[in-house]
Amino acid sequence: MRAILDVILLILDLYVWIIIASAILSWLFAFNVVNPRNQFVATIGNILYQLTEPLLRPIRRVMPNLGAIDISPIILLLGIFLLQRIIVLYLYPNVF
Repeated sequence: MRAILDVILLILDLYVWIIIASAILSWLFAFNVVNPRNQFVATIGNILYQLTEPLLRPIRRVMPNLGAIDISPIILLLGIFLLQRIIVLYLYPNVF
């Protein structure tokens, strides 16, 4: 059972990095640092969008509109960090 919890924690850590990469790439798109017409960059952007959007969309629906500021990735990261702490502090010690 601990191996399963370790895999879940590893997946959550990987997803945190995917969210960070998606946010950085969106900033690079917004400030015209990278060319979105480049096929490689567009493919990476599309993959990151498809990986993060299913969890960010419900958060964006609930959050009020703050204009150009999107804090939904921060809220998702805080939720992931909370879930990791719950697993480490409460579930992991009680598994034999």
